[in-house]
Amino acid sequence: MSEANARRVAVQTATSRPLRTLPRQVDAEGRPLRVSQVFGSRVFHVERMRQRLPPEIFARWSETVEKGARLDRPVADAIAHAVKEWALENGASHFCHWFHPMTGSTAEKHDSFLWFDGAGRPVEKFTGGMLLQSEPDASSFPSGGMRSTFEARGYTAWDPTSPMFIMDGPSGRTLVIPSAFLGYHGESLDEKAPLLRSMESLSKSAVKLLALLGSPAARVTTTVGPEQEYFVIDKAYAALRPDLLLSGRTVLGAPAPKGQSLEDHYFGSIPPRVLAFMEEVEAELYALGVWAKTRHNEVAPSQFELAPIFTEANVAADHNQLVMQTLRKVADRHGFAMLLHEKPFAGVNGSGKHVNWSMSTNHGDNLLDPGHNPAENLRFLAFLAATILGVYRHSAVLRASIASHGNDFRLGANEAPPAIISVFLGGFLTEMVDGIVSGAVANLAPGQAMIELGVSRIPAIAQDNTDRNRTSPFAFTGNKFEFRAVGSSASISFPTACLNAAVTDGIEQLIAWMNAGDDVMTAVRKALTESAPVRFDGNGYSQEWVDEAERRGLPHARNTPSALAFLNTDAARDLFERANVLSHEELHSRYDVRLELYNKKVDIEAEVLREVIDTHVIPAIIAETQAVSGVSGTLARERLMAIEEAGDVLLDARKAVDTVLAAVPEGGVAAVAEYLCAEVVPALAKLRAASDAAENLVADHRWSVPKYREMLFVNG
Repeated sequence: MSEANARRVAVQTATSRPLRTLPRQVDAEGRPLRVSQVFGSRVFHVERMRQRLPPEIFARWSETVEKGARLDRPVADAIAHAVKEWALENGASHFCHWFHPMTGSTAEKHDSFLWFDGAGRPVEKFTGGMLLQSEPDASSFPSGGMRSTFEARGYTAWDPTSPMFIMDGPSGRTLVIPSAFLGYHGESLDEKAPLLRSMESLSKSAVKLLALLGSPAARVTTTVGPEQEYFVIDKAYAALRPDLLLSGRTVLGAPAPKGQSLEDHYFGSIPPRVLAFMEEVEAELYALGVWAKTRHNEVAPSQFELAPIFTEANVAADHNQLVMQTLRKVADRHGFAMLLHEKPFAGVNGSGKHVNWSMSTNHGDNLLDPGHNPAENLRFLAFLAATILGVYRHSAVLRASIASHGNDFRLGANEAPPAIISVFLGGFLTEMVDGIVSGAVANLAPGQAMIELGVSRIPAIAQDNTDRNRTSPFAFTGNKFEFRAVGSSASISFPTACLNAAVTDGIEQLIAWMNAGDDVMTAVRKALTESAPVRFDGNGYSQEWVDEAERRGLPHARNTPSALAFLNTDAARDLFERANVLSHEELHSRYDVRLELYNKKVDIEAEVLREVIDTHVIPAIIAETQAVSGVSGTLARERLMAIEEAGDVLLDARKAVDTVLAAVPEGGVAAVAEYLCAEVVPALAKLRAASDAAENLVADHRWSVPKYREMLFVNG
């Protein structure tokens, strides 16, 4: 079969796949089960622990979760026994410590429960030591220079605040233990440990501020709800696209005559095959205790979204990784390829991951939710001001936290938040904040100031009082902030840890002002006055905002190398050290690993583009040239001239790519990244443009790789 024929077969396959459906789960009397009846069925959650653990053991575990108390071995042994028995009852034969290395994905090593007793007989064994710690090979994961190749020892440490769960395999089940990953000397080699540290640091600072405000709490948690955007296309197309297989995005491809211009996909009727896929994804996630709430069509054709309910940040990070894994796994069952790249298709919207973020006390009070009286609204203002101040002072770090090669195709591209970090508050809050900054209520008691500002008469700032601004990277949306600039394939752990660290710094500044004698409204006013440059409610896509942001002195990193450079500054090092989130060495490792990942991804795209050009595009142009050259007439001559001209442009661009790749410097990762960004990426874009122009001149039956119109619009 020729490659062009293979493309036609892929279309036939995509349009003839049977609809995969699952039987409804029913109870003993044949009635369909409610989601609430199956939710968390494969999770060793709090209620299950309460039922299976002795009361004193459960109390000790609760103290560990709520107060950070150390978990001693007898408690760990009791928990290990209980979870082992539960896992065996549910068909698990293995266990694994599941962690988030700096690859941005997850890792796991499976061990069997199988052991031998003193008589050599087989038994199932799982001890507290096995639960608390495991030892994978640390040298095989990126460390950013913190570990030498010969230093192999690393440890996974159980995160007792994130529930264990059972994962289905093709023919068995595994108990999964959410964990952090540490080096031999205790250095963080993962994404989770810094997140946990940032949560603890923010909690301590927030508790101190609450005490000063007369609103005591024992603990404050950061809560997160990450919306997940993704594309699905038939996997028969993906199998014929080397670029999708190797880089996750199409490095060439002419736009289809129809894209998203008719605006008919967003919130449209979900295609039956996609809906069946979504329903199976949700069934899997519900059993795993993931609070999947919303599903819908997104803006681009074949683009969709899954959004969860808020939960604690570290659990949300675990759940988001489960969401991405489950999407991939279930997509394959339905004959789909699930694409998480930030920009898999040119000319249509890319995918992001809106990280909705807030803070809550152990009493259940959302600190970014205005209350029902002046005191509660004063608390709201204090934490709002601290958040904005932290974002203003550390906007460069926040920009660095979402930097990646994939996100470079989105940020500032008039389809996603701009690369300039700003805060949107909406008309109501902006008017209130401006009133504080102007000094209109400076000499009033806090309660009276709330009345003058109009806050005390409004029990909550509802969604209707704060319009949404999709061009803002950090927008207030009622009772939370939406960090909209995170990439769809990224782990939310590092961006959330950076945000937590920044806000912790803002909280500490308010505390310092108040300890020095300022009342709360004076401290709030200082914070809102200093952070005024970061507040912007207008069109973040406009050139006027770019110019205005420069006048305001806001950082503007247009690409990943320049954004990541912010991590290699004294300001960033001091922030993370003060917040006890990352040591200088650990921070530098993140800088180094992310630059190296950028370099590798650009290199992969360059190699796969050269391969597709050489083995698909050029042969198609030659075949078209040969076919047309044997035909007489004006039309054939003009077509031949156009094809030959397109071929010449393509060859020149192809040679230019070879030239710039041959000149990649031998220096460190930063020098290589800067060169790739400045020279290689633009050269690849020119080669792509030449290929896309040629695609529109080659006869359809001679073009071997699936086209945009097929991948985006013909999926059964």
